[in-house]
Amino acid sequence: MEKADALVSLLAENAAKVDAEAEFPVENLCALRESGYLGLLVPTEYGGMGRGLDDMVEVARSLSTGCLSTAMIWAMHCQQTDVLVRHADAGLRAELLPRVAAGEVYLASITTDTNKGGHLLAAQDSLAHRGELLTLHRDAPVVTGGVHADGFLITMRAHQEAREHEVTLVYANRKDLSVQQTHEWRTLGMRGTHSVGLRLSGQVPAHHIVGAPGRFREVAADSMVPTGHLGWSACWLGAAQGAFSRLVRKLAASAHKGGTDLSSPLVQERVARIRLDLELVSAYLSKVREEVSALRESGRRLDAPSVQIHLNTLKLAASELTFQAADRMVQLAGLSTGYSGDSPIPLERVFRDLRSAALNYANDRLLTANGALSMLDRAVTLV
Repeated sequence: MEKADALVSLLAENAAKVDAEAEFPVENLCALRESGYLGLLVPTEYGGMGRGLDDMVEVARSLSTGCLSTAMIWAMHCQQTDVLVRHADAGLRAELLPRVAAGEVYLASITTDTNKGGHLLAAQDSLAHRGELLTLHRDAPVVTGGVHADGFLITMRAHQEAREHEVTLVYANRKDLSVQQTHEWRTLGMRGTHSVGLRLSGQVPAHHIVGAPGRFREVAADSMVPTGHLGWSACWLGAAQGAFSRLVRKLAASAHKGGTDLSSPLVQERVARIRLDLELVSAYLSKVREEVSALRESGRRLDAPSVQIHLNTLKLAASELTFQAADRMVQLAGLSTGYSGDSPIPLERVFRDLRSAALNYANDRLLTANGALSMLDRAVTLV
């Protein structure tokens, strides 16, 4: 998509400063607002681009070659947009989606909890129902871009007597909330996502519940998990792919000047192994994207054990193999090019950023889930 390609150079220009100062990429987000890309998944009837998951994956992959933090921010916004498109009621869609399409509303997600960590399908803080209003008080230790968000999708325990797995998803406009930052974001990588801790309090209209009350699990299986794993994986692949493209060009230029010996079997093997990692992620991402799109187009559910295994496996494979590829690139490039923050190829930053991939919804949790799900898919339905 031409507009996305034009944005990549701006993101790349700002990426080093965003990383070095651990600052939210405000200029990059402004460009995404103005370009209409916050409304990529918003249907045309609400003023959006009306695109699907194929385009979301390709744009995320492209943006990540410029700045992985910005691309992840955008992909997670798209994740929340998809949730609203598929599960908000008609009133909330009409009220909110035109503003998203116009670039007025950047959406953040609040699913982490102080004690349960990132467990998506559980919540501690509960909603209080008072007539047509819902009162919420929410502490979240990690909220990507939360300080800059215009609206939030928040998981809450359905009511005070509800169990922790009876979770309701609710949308809140920033103007309806008191928002206080509680934690800093001082991390090894992904520094530009500015994923600080927040404490939120306020009241929202009852029709801002997204999906059925207490049944967030259905929303997660149908929308939040598929778009999240597809978007994240595309971002990680794009960052590694972009770094590899720059590296092979540098190696070719070095060989032309009598430097790197491209006929060396060691160099060739190292290059081949990096390419292997990226090819495998790209192929699996493509197949899972096709599966999810086909299920959606036919109106079928995405909560079958085999589909959930494929989505979890995508996240696992993408997070591990793209980081492995970055590690191999650092080794191949050597100390001055691969390990230095002053290198013209940002391998050092990509390496740090991709180390977070296995921690962004912990891989151990997904492996445990896949083990249990595999016992339900005894036909072993492979992608």
